[in-house]
Amino acid sequence: MKTVKISLNSIDKVKAFVNDVTKFSTDFDLVSGRYVIDAKSIMGIFSLDLSKAIDLNIHDDDNIDEILDVLAPYMVE
Repeated sequence: MKTVKISLNSIDKVKAFVNDVTKFSTDFDLVSGRYVIDAKSIMGIFSLDLSKAIDLNIHDDDNIDEILDVLAPYMVE
């Protein structure tokens, strides 16, 4: 598992992010405080505080480079 920080500070960014992560069969979790949300759930994402960076847990070790390339526009730090 790998954890990266991402920023989803606009509606368009959330929609594009969900479209990108659903291309993979991997499980993705968004962690904000004590809440853990399936990153493929657009409704779940909108229940989080999107004004600050969120941790994304990627549960895949095989395709991690390809996944990180796709997610690069959303990553911070």
